[in-house]
Amino acid sequence: MAAGAPAERPQPALTPPARRSPGFLSKMAAPSGRSGRRLWAALVPAALLCLAARAAEEPSTADFDVRPGGEVHSFSRSLGDYTCTFTYSAQGGTNEQWQMNIGVSEDNLLFSCSVWRPQGKSYLFFTQFKAEVKGAKIEYAMAYSQAAVGGQSDVPLKQEEFEITETTVSHREGKFRFELSKLMIVAKTPRDEL
Repeated sequence: MAAGAPAERPQPALTPPARRSPGFLSKMAAPSGRSGRRLWAALVPAALLCLAARAAEEPSTADFDVRPGGEVHSFSRSLGDYTCTFTYSAQGGTNEQWQMNIGVSEDNLLFSCSVWRPQGKSYLFFTQFKAEVKGAKIEYAMAYSQAAVGGQSDVPLKQEEFEITETTVSHREGKFRFELSKLMIVAKTPRDEL
């Protein structure tokens, strides 16, 4: 053999010639005939259901507008058995784009929800807010007047400005100073209580 000449690749000795033929592969790729159609008719819907169920459990991020005007508005997202709803009323300025991120831990023990303004600081004057989870109980929650962006740090609200229950984080009437840019919730799912 000359130097630099490509070496011929012999077929593996353990593979019978019939299995290397294109006809063999097409016969193995999909069942045919009446029983094959029934098998496909059963497998395809089952596979689609599995894919849909798996897709429903992937973390989700959704954009929404926080609208001033003094009216109460809500934005909600669900993931499997869990729902996060952000309800608020705000004044001043114009619409701001916010995001809601929800996710479930790989072991299905924790559900998380964060609501925030990606630009960091909101310039709206919030008269009220509440984030509520359904299907899980809050383990940890925090509210911030400023979200960490571009070298800035999260600035938490004072503990007296908001309250946390088993399922909600909300403003505390008479104590909340009308600034909100971010809410974070981590909740235990019922699977943890088994």
